[in-house]
Amino acid sequence: MIKTFCTRALLLASSAGLAAFAAPVAAQDIADDAAAEANETDEGVIIVTARRREERLIDVPLSVTALSGDALIQQGVQDLTQIAQQVPNITLEVSRGTNTTLTAFIRGVGQQDPVAGFEAGVGLYIDDVYLNRPQAAVLDIYDVERIEVLRGPQGTLYGRNTIGGAIKYVTAALPDDLSVKIRGTYGSYDQADLIVSVSTPITDSLKIGASGARLSRGGFGDNLTLGTENYNKDVWAARGTIEFESGAFSLRLSGDYVKDNSEARQGHRFIPGLRSGAPVLDDVFDTRAGLNIVDQEVEAYGGALNIAIALSDTLTLKSITGYREDRSTTPIDFDSLPAVDVDVPAIYENDQLSQEFQLLYEGDKLSGVLGFYYLDANAFTAFDVALFTTLNGLTAQTLGDVNTKTWSVFGDFTYDLTNTISLSLGGRYTNDKRASRVLRTTFLGGFSNLFGGTGVPIAVTSDFDGSATFEDFNPRASISWQPNADHNIYFTYSQGFKGGGFDPRGQTTACRNPRGGACTPDEVFDFMAFAPEKVDSFELGWKASLLDNRVNISLAGFLAQYTDVQIPGSVGFDANGDGVNESFIGITSNAADADVNGIEFEGSALVGKDFAGEGSRFSINWSLGVLDAKFNTFIDAFGNDVADSRVFQNTPDITAHMGFNLGLPVAGGMMDFIGLASLRSDASQFEVPNPFLDQDGFVLVDASVVYTPESGLYSIGLHGKNLFDKEYIVAGYNFVAGGVGGAPFVPTLGREGTLTGFYGDPRRIFVTAQINF
Repeated sequence: MIKTFCTRALLLASSAGLAAFAAPVAAQDIADDAAAEANETDEGVIIVTARRREERLIDVPLSVTALSGDALIQQGVQDLTQIAQQVPNITLEVSRGTNTTLTAFIRGVGQQDPVAGFEAGVGLYIDDVYLNRPQAAVLDIYDVERIEVLRGPQGTLYGRNTIGGAIKYVTAALPDDLSVKIRGTYGSYDQADLIVSVSTPITDSLKIGASGARLSRGGFGDNLTLGTENYNKDVWAARGTIEFESGAFSLRLSGDYVKDNSEARQGHRFIPGLRSGAPVLDDVFDTRAGLNIVDQEVEAYGGALNIAIALSDTLTLKSITGYREDRSTTPIDFDSLPAVDVDVPAIYENDQLSQEFQLLYEGDKLSGVLGFYYLDANAFTAFDVALFTTLNGLTAQTLGDVNTKTWSVFGDFTYDLTNTISLSLGGRYTNDKRASRVLRTTFLGGFSNLFGGTGVPIAVTSDFDGSATFEDFNPRASISWQPNADHNIYFTYSQGFKGGGFDPRGQTTACRNPRGGACTPDEVFDFMAFAPEKVDSFELGWKASLLDNRVNISLAGFLAQYTDVQIPGSVGFDANGDGVNESFIGITSNAADADVNGIEFEGSALVGKDFAGEGSRFSINWSLGVLDAKFNTFIDAFGNDVADSRVFQNTPDITAHMGFNLGLPVAGGMMDFIGLASLRSDASQFEVPNPFLDQDGFVLVDASVVYTPESGLYSIGLHGKNLFDKEYIVAGYNFVAGGVGGAPFVPTLGREGTLTGFYGDPRRIFVTAQINF
C-alpha cells in the first residue's frame, strides 16, 4: 500500500511543520438579478447552462449559484475571490506568499498548497476551458457575462472531473452593434484602474472585440528591510474575441494575457525571532522579509476555440480546444526576517493543451450530452531552500517536473418519465497518467545558479523518475419531481474522483524500511507516490419560485463520504542525523477518511416595487451554508488514529450573507443603494489547529451607491469594502513546535522559527465611473 512504513519512519525522524440556487446576484431587482446566462424569459426566471443546455435554474437538480457580471460590477467586486462572500460553503483566497495563485475549497474539498502535479479539488473554467494549475487563477472581474459555481462532484457534464465542485468564468459575448466602454477606478492606497473595451461587427456574421486593463494599487503595508511595498498590485491584462455565426455553424475564438509585476507578498510574524530576538511588528501588513534574489513576476496567457455545428433540430456537435501557459518567479521568505533562514526563491512553469468534443441531444422527452476529453499538461517547479543560519551558504534545491496525460469519456442524459417526473443518469470513465521527475541537490556557497547564485553542488539527495496510471468509473444519478412549474424536488447521487501522483518536493533518501536499511526501488516508488481519493455525495433539494417569481428560494441537504483523503504537507528533514533539520521535504499520504455533511439555503426576494415612485424597488438576497466536516480516521506518523484531534482546513462550519438593493428614481435615472454583510465562522489553516494561525469567526460589511441615468450612457459609483476594517487571516506557514501553555517555541526548520500569516484586504474606499458608447 502506498505510504506505509516509509512514511511513518520519515515523520518519526522529522518534526511536522505543517468544503441551489442562483443565489444572490445581489443588488438588483429580480429581473436584473436573473441574468445568469444573460438570457431572460419572464421576470425573475433565471436561465443557466449548468447541464450543457439552456434551462431554467429551477429545473436543474444541482446546487448552482449564478452571479451576473453586471451585478458584480455594480457591487464593486474586483476579483474572483470576492464572490465567496455570496456563495455558501466555499472558500476562495489568494494563496500564501503569492498575489495571483488561487486557493479554493468547496464543501471541505480543495487544495491549499499550489504544488505541481496535484489535481485541484475545485475546477476552474475560463470559457469552458479547464485550468489545470492554480497559478495566475485569481481572475480579475471585467467583461464577464456570468460566474457559475457548481457544488459537489462534477464530471459527467464538464471536461475535467473535479471532486469538490466547479467554477465557470464566462466572458461576455460581443454585442451586435459598435460598442465602446471605458471604466475607471480610483481609491484607497492609490488604487487606479482603467479598463477599455471595444467591439464591432465586421459583417452580419462576424464580430470582433478587445479589452485592455491597467490595474494598480499601492501596498497595504511596507517591506521595512527592502524599502518596497507589501500587498500592492501592478497588473496589465488584455482579452480579444472573434465571433462568427452563419446558419448552423458558430465559432468563438478568445484569448487573454496577464502580466503581474506586483511586489512579493510576504507574511506577518506572530512570534519574535528565536535567534535574533526581532520583535513582532504592530502592522500585520508590514514585513521584514529580506529575500530579493529574484523579482516577483507572473505572466500568463491562453486561448479557447469553441465551435458548434447544429447537425439537426435535435443534435449539436461542439468542439472546445484550449491552450494555456504561465510562468512565475517568486521570492518566498518563510521567516519574514532579513536573515537567510528558510528563504525560498521559486519558479513555476505550466502549460496545457486540452480538447473536448460534445454531442448534445435535445428531444421532446430525452436530452443530454455525450463527450470526450483529453488533456496534456506539464507542471515544472524549482526552488532553493536557503538555511544560512543553520550553515552559512547551505542551500537545498528541488526540481520537480510533472506531466499529466488524461483522457475520459462521459455522458449525462435526462428522460421525462411523466409530465412531472424526470430521471437523469450519467457516468464518466477517466484514465489519468502521471509521470514525475524529482531531483534534489545540496549546494554550498549560496543560492544555486538557477537563481543567479554562486553555490556549488555537493550532493544529489534525490533523483526520482516514475510514472503511474489511475483509472476509474464514476456514476451520477438524480430524480426530479416538479408538481408544477414553480417547484422542483430532487434527489441526486454523484461520485467524484481525483487522481493520485507523486509529490515533487519528495526526497528518496528519506525513505526508511522495516529492516532499517536503504529502501528497495519498489519501496521508494511507494514512498514518493500517493493514491487517488474519492467522494460519494448524496443530495436532497427543493427549489421554488413563489409569488409570481418575486421570491426565489433553494434548500439543499447533502451527505458526502470522503475516502482515501490526500493529505499533503511539508516537514523539516534531518539528512545527516545531527538533530538539525537542514531542509524541508514534501510528503503526501492517503491518511484519512471523512464525512462532510451540510445544508445550503439561498434566496432572493423583491420586497417592494414602485413604492417611492415609478421604477423604485427594494430587493433582498441571502445565503446560508452549514457544514459538519469530520474525519472518521486519520493515521498519523506513528500509525495512530488521531481523527479526534484533526480538523478540516479552510472550511468554516457556517458561511452566510445578507444583501439588499434599494433603487430610487433620481434626476431621470436610478440611484442604487447596495449593502452586503457576509459571515464566516471559525476556521483552521491546517488539519492540526494552531492558536496563532486559526481565524475566529468574523463579518465583512460592504456598501455601494451607484447612479445610472435612464439613457445608460454612463454610471458613477462609490464603493466601500470591509467597512469596519476587520483583520482576518487567509493563509500561513508553520515550522515551529511548542508555544502552547507557556512552552517555548522550538523551530522545526531553520533557527528563527517560522510562524507567519497572510491577511485579507483591509478597509478600502473607491469610486468608479463608466462611459458606454
